[in-house]
Amino acid sequence: MPNIVRPDDCIPAKTLWFDRKKYVTVNFLVQKPRDVQVDIQENKMILSCKDDDDNNIYNEIYFYDRIHKHDSRERCHDRTINVLIRKMKENVAWPRLTKDPAKPSWLFVDFDNWRDWEHEEEDGMAEYEQYMDMLNDVKKKGEPPSMDDLDDLSD
Repeated sequence: MPNIVRPDDCIPAKTLWFDRKKYVTVNFLVQKPRDVQVDIQENKMILSCKDDDDNNIYNEIYFYDRIHKHDSRERCHDRTINVLIRKMKENVAWPRLTKDPAKPSWLFVDFDNWRDWEHEEEDGMAEYEQYMDMLNDVKKKGEPPSMDDLDDLSD
């Protein structure tokens, strides 16, 4: 990948991210991106492109932890550039996307897709136990009522 140079007159794209067991997903919100360049390295990622208003977009993110650069992918859509980043250490939650604890103003957690996967097994077990309790309650209530006293509604 050629070295991406930061343009003089650039703005960062609004960026949403969320964490999973093996991957981190980063979505750059760019309207009709073109001339897209994405450079994914073990410790950082650079995005450079132009939007539909001909603005130069540039984001540089130093990751919280190392990643597998060869097992990470990007895909361009009409309104977003989605990047799937494979973590070096699976099953380790990232409390933030960036190495620096100070959050950039353009970076946001994607709460619509966020899951607290660290406790997934415990939550799943609690949900299963709740379901089993509900089934046991249904069994305890006895036979369902007969419906033979209802009028036939057919004409």
